[in-house]
Amino acid sequence: KLQVWDDINTAFNLLNMWMKILKNLAILISGRGSNMESILKAIKKQKIPINPAVVISNKKNARGLLIAKKLGVKTEVIESKSYEGKRMEYDKKIISILKKYKVTPTNGLVCLAGFMRIVSPYFIKQYKNKILNIHPAILPSFPGLDAQKQAIEFGAKISGCTVHFVDD
Repeated sequence: KLQVWDDINTAFNLLNMWMKILKNLAILISGRGSNMESILKAIKKQKIPINPAVVISNKKNARGLLIAKKLGVKTEVIESKSYEGKRMEYDKKIISILKKYKVTPTNGLVCLAGFMRIVSPYFIKQYKNKILNIHPAILPSFPGLDAQKQAIEFGAKISGCTVHFVDD
């Protein structure tokens, strides 16, 4: 089920074909937002034909929020650190924000760009085949946190990233 592309440009080209039917994009982040920034700048240069509707973070101090605002994209925060509910309840809050910004399962795409939470099966079912994850290493070789560090410590001669649809 895992599709691996050589580089982010190839992924963008494939997405361009698919995005002809998609209108709105939500990007979920947890930190500095470097992948988000690249995506938003590509949209601004009209390399990706989609409306960046909202950037959602689970951390109120994520640097990526400032970058998104600077690039003219609306932002929302749903803090996860102090959240005491179940993962599905948290994801329902995200889905309500997605709907608020018209990122629906029929016209939208959700991109996990450094979003450091595992989304629930409920979320995946609601947005089936509409959730992309960007992982900073070639999966399945270096999963989880510090993927690039793992690759260096392993002595990998080749590194890259993985862009894949999220499924259960």
